[in-house]
Amino acid sequence: MTSWTRIFAVAGSTAMLGLALTGVASADETPTGPAPMTVSADQVKKRCEERVPKIEARIKAATDRIGGDENTRGSTKWLEAQAKAAREAGKDAKAKLFDARKDLRGEKLTKLGEAQKRIDTFQSEHCGYPGGTK
Repeated sequence: MTSWTRIFAVAGSTAMLGLALTGVASADETPTGPAPMTVSADQVKKRCEERVPKIEARIKAATDRIGGDENTRGSTKWLEAQAKAAREAGKDAKAKLFDARKDLRGEKLTKLGEAQKRIDTFQSEHCGYPGGTK
């Protein structure tokens, strides 16, 4: 046996032993789901004052970078320029990589927009900012 095969064999047998010792939940038990999380007022205040502004700054920085001009490294226009330069230099594989990265930028913007909506919802529900605005 190779060392990796031994590692996987030991891990598998350990997992099986753990299942045998702990048992499996019977079918008549109803799952209760995770317990509700409680957060103190101090923790909410700390998140509203410290964590939320940091997250908003990161979202803004990423959105600005993606929407930047061709001199902004990582922006959609920069990736287009890099792909064009690679094609002109005869490096088609490298150009395809830049094109693939450029195509993912739209998805990233969508995810950043969704994250901003979640932050706005959190602020309106917990931070006392109606509509998520300060």
